[in-house]
Amino acid sequence: MPILKFDSKVSASAQEALEPHVRPIYDQPGARRMAIIEFAHMERTEPAPNTDGKPSVKVRIVGLEVPNQDQEGAIREAQRYLHLQRTARGTFDDETGQLELSESTLRQTAGLLAHIEVARLRAGLVHWREYAQRLVHGPDLTISEIRHEMQALYEGLTAVLETASDHTSEG
Repeated sequence: MPILKFDSKVSASAQEALEPHVRPIYDQPGARRMAIIEFAHMERTEPAPNTDGKPSVKVRIVGLEVPNQDQEGAIREAQRYLHLQRTARGTFDDETGQLELSESTLRQTAGLLAHIEVARLRAGLVHWREYAQRLVHGPDLTISEIRHEMQALYEGLTAVLETASDHTSEG
């Protein structure tokens, strides 16, 4: 897996957004600030075969905004949601047919963004459940046709599970 490296340079607009925070951070050792960042691929290093080097990609911060005190709560909520989405785990109960979220996942659930994601996932699952139902009650299929339909089901469920980070940037 390639190593991610941050370029020490930032774009002019990102630097401008950081300027009001430099002195307060300097004056208060251990200070922290929330930020929303956008970074862009700047260079990649691919070591020669049979060498000890690791592949790497260098990115530069090209966009950055620091919330004010009134906005920080919303940014922290978004951060909690994104962490929840990335780390959510659960167990399927064969007896009840229900997915039971792990305790750590349940502790993290909160906020409107999570409700939106639940609605999106539920809608996708309902669609693919109905697709599977049509396959079960449809005409008899050959093994080859079943494999084809299972591949379509797999791809559909995979699409439902994709997150924003899986999408390519618009350009």
